Amino acid sequence: MTTVSIDYIVLDDKGQARVAGSRSKVTQIVWDTRNGLTPEQIHEAYPHLSVAQIHAALSYYHDHKPQLDAEMEAETEYVAAMRAGAGPSPLATRLRAEGKLK
Repeated sequence: MTTVSIDYIVLDDKGQARVAGSRSKVTQIVWDTRNGLTPEQIHEAYPHLSVAQIHAALSYYHDHKPQLDAEMEAETEYVAAMRAGAGPSPLATRLRAEGKLK
């Protein structure tokens, strides 16, 4: 029996899992699936990724779920803090004043 090993996932210098040969993070692919996209739809959105690479990213996620869930939670908290610190958007404020945004 011949064993073939294909490395689809690499860790960057910050320790984040990425699809080998791309800048795509495994967590981004997971976010896409959580937002309802299938692997085929993700491939359509990111044609530089093969369906096999996308499935490999999802497999890697399931093998490292606690760690990646913690990374994703930290990202969510960071974004929320940045939004809170940024204050209201001048554009959104103007559109609300014009009655074009709720």
